[in-house]
Amino acid sequence: MEWTGLNDLREKYLSFFESKNHTRMASASLIPHGDNSLLLINSGMAPLKKFFLGTETPPNVRVTTCQKCIRTPDIERVGKTARHGTYFEMLGNFSFGDYFKHEAIAWAWEFLTKELEIPADRLWITIYESDDEAEEIWEKEIGIPHDRIVRLGKADNFWEHGSGPCGPCSEIHFDRGEAYGPFESFEQAGDCDRIIEIWNLVFSQFDSDGKGNYAEMASKNIDTGMGLERLACVMQNVDNLFEVDTVQNIMKHISEIAGVKYKENEKTDVSLRVITDHIRSTTFMVGDGVTVSNTGRGYVLRRLLRRAARHGRLLGIKEPFLYKVCDTVIDENKCAYPELEEKREYIKKAILREEENFAKTIDSGMEVLEKMLSGIEKGGVLSGEDTFKLSDTYGFPFDLTKEIAEERGISVDEEGFNECVKAARELAKADHAAKGGSSWDDDTLSGLTVPATEFTGYTDFEAQSKVLAIFKDNQQVSSISEGDDAVIILDKTPFYAESGGQVGDEGVLTIGESSFTVTDTKKTANGQYLHFGTADVGGISEGDTVTAAIDKERRLSIMRNHTCAHLLQAALRTVLGDHVHQAGQLVNGDRVRFDFSHFEALTADELKRVEALVNQYIFDAIDVTMTEMPIEEARKLGAMALFGEKYGNIVRVVEAKGASIEFCGGTHISNTAKIGLFKILSESSVAAGVRRIEAVTGTGVLALIEEYKDNIEKSAQAFKLVNHSELPAKCAAAAAEIKTLEKEKAELNSKLASSALDGIMDKAVDVNGAKLVTVSVKNTAPDVLRSMGDKIKDMSADVIAVLAADNGATGSLLCVCGKNAVTKGAHAGKIVQKLTALTGGKGGGRPDSAMGGIGDNSKISDALDAAAAIAAEFVK
Repeated sequence: MEWTGLNDLREKYLSFFESKNHTRMASASLIPHGDNSLLLINSGMAPLKKFFLGTETPPNVRVTTCQKCIRTPDIERVGKTARHGTYFEMLGNFSFGDYFKHEAIAWAWEFLTKELEIPADRLWITIYESDDEAEEIWEKEIGIPHDRIVRLGKADNFWEHGSGPCGPCSEIHFDRGEAYGPFESFEQAGDCDRIIEIWNLVFSQFDSDGKGNYAEMASKNIDTGMGLERLACVMQNVDNLFEVDTVQNIMKHISEIAGVKYKENEKTDVSLRVITDHIRSTTFMVGDGVTVSNTGRGYVLRRLLRRAARHGRLLGIKEPFLYKVCDTVIDENKCAYPELEEKREYIKKAILREEENFAKTIDSGMEVLEKMLSGIEKGGVLSGEDTFKLSDTYGFPFDLTKEIAEERGISVDEEGFNECVKAARELAKADHAAKGGSSWDDDTLSGLTVPATEFTGYTDFEAQSKVLAIFKDNQQVSSISEGDDAVIILDKTPFYAESGGQVGDEGVLTIGESSFTVTDTKKTANGQYLHFGTADVGGISEGDTVTAAIDKERRLSIMRNHTCAHLLQAALRTVLGDHVHQAGQLVNGDRVRFDFSHFEALTADELKRVEALVNQYIFDAIDVTMTEMPIEEARKLGAMALFGEKYGNIVRVVEAKGASIEFCGGTHISNTAKIGLFKILSESSVAAGVRRIEAVTGTGVLALIEEYKDNIEKSAQAFKLVNHSELPAKCAAAAAEIKTLEKEKAELNSKLASSALDGIMDKAVDVNGAKLVTVSVKNTAPDVLRSMGDKIKDMSADVIAVLAADNGATGSLLCVCGKNAVTKGAHAGKIVQKLTALTGGKGGGRPDSAMGGIGDNSKISDALDAAAAIAAEFVK
């Protein structure tokens, strides 16, 4: 088991399950989409609930993800212990009616023991108390000793949530060793954190009626979850998540700013842990689009940022600093989440702005709070009225007031505070939490009587519109003020509402000096257009006539991309055949993503022909017409419809004559020449029989060319080339040279290793009938060391060989035992465990072969000298 960085672990896991025919899905946003039961995504399964419930079809029946998650129930304990955190990543592999227990268990075991080389004898298994099938698989198919399989009850090993799909689960646990306490029983070892859970395999096989009755499901599912940070603790042999490499690097940046060191003072350690955890959470939240507010997920963000800022002050940091630490958070995570790099400046600015806002209020707020607390004896209560005053007037979050008060031994009247909030805002805090700060829901709009919105955006980018209704905090209101998040309905609008894969428009509503920034546009089933956004300046009232103006440049980019999606489908059908049909699309201002039916990857030649044909359509400057007509007439013209889509009697047909004709309600440019250029970025598989092309148009192509140019120039500079045309040959030569050098290195290492074995058995020491040999080598990779061990085993069935490799910063120790030596009691795993312990390292494995890490290479000779005595403990 070798030390492995967190980022490498993530990639190993996802790649492993890709090799098992799983589709790798990117982490969903922390903001749940289509699930009002959650404020923030808190598990790997949460974004996939729609697939388990059957409301949407997954890209594959096998899926693997690494999901960003936020959990805040224990926020007050974060920092006070090293076990609690709000942000984590959850690794998972999922089956939607495909494989079940046998594969889930076998692959989990293979990944841990083969891919990561975690010693099997350090793993324990728990199963549901009546799950005989799981026990048989673990014991008979995997080979887990019966006494290492623990049966537990419903509270521990059965997953269910009300009625619906549920089932038993099996958990894999890791034994961290004697440093965490003795092993008297599995339960006792778990209580002292010697045994920790690392992977939970949920077997969803029953349908519960919620009354204790369970029916076997015909289509069974697999849902597994393994905390990435927890796994990293195991692979890096560290105590907790704050000592994992990427997290520790963030803490080091904070320590540098504060001028303190971790583990020197428990009080400063608490603050370092709080800031480290909270800046991880908030960086990802802002990156996913969460904005600071007083409700819902926006309040969670504000609470985390202000709690972190306060702990910065406790460390003596007086100036804004969290935005600086963002750089390290982004640098440590951008390999897996490149969107962080793209949004770096935005994330930093958003966090800096909240730090500055808090700095304006914290000094005056602290002064008021100090006066309030000074008049209360220890054990007393801070009133709800005073707590509300701090929140409402000084911007002090309730939780921060509560935390500071509790540090003085004073409690807070939370019930009284909530009553004040309800009276002032006419909305219970519980309602905010349930709705996540949403300005509307289906129930709110169900009784809405305003007429449908007239859409003018096919021809106009601006309109004079009347405000018909305003919604704020899930209630209809007559007006909104500066800073309010709201939804506005207009009598007519140029804003396109998200539909058919085209994103909703953004822009601004203005009246006089007041402005409302529209960040998204959606449409109700009854045709009212919902303009989501924030009142940036001044206020807006029902009945006002506003100027509604969309972001013109963004819309033009969207129009270019949407028209190109039509041309792309036409080109694909020309090149590949008429079996090609749209299977989904996303059209935004940056690019076009087009999914289509096809049975194999496109060849390089096919991609080139498709791209050339689309560009030819563009160069031909074809007029694009948009016409409403009866559906039967549209069909006679040969207009293509989207499979599965329901259309009315009157449809809108978009045609680029001679190239493409489709049913479409989206917005388009008037002539293909206005697209400029088209360039394919990628072609990939999203499901069986479904391919995906991503492409850019217009200014997106220019940006891509500029990016390519920069890459070529940087590469040429690295090779010190003046003529860029020499770059391909130079790269090929460098690659060939590297390959030759690697081959020579491997051959040399092999020769050196083999020479170390010459006459090795002549130096064997007798250990109760077994033949012990020791070998010490330098700069030898673990796989070469294993090869050497295999060669020695082939020399004698009685051999016990201990091989140690000093690789500079690291070291490995291998023990192999011949067949006869094992029969006499030799156990490579136990020998390695004892020998590596002498060096400060750890290891273990099978009786015939085991490997471990050396802690201090200077103690290798001491370990080898002790090999005979330790071997004699087992060979009788």
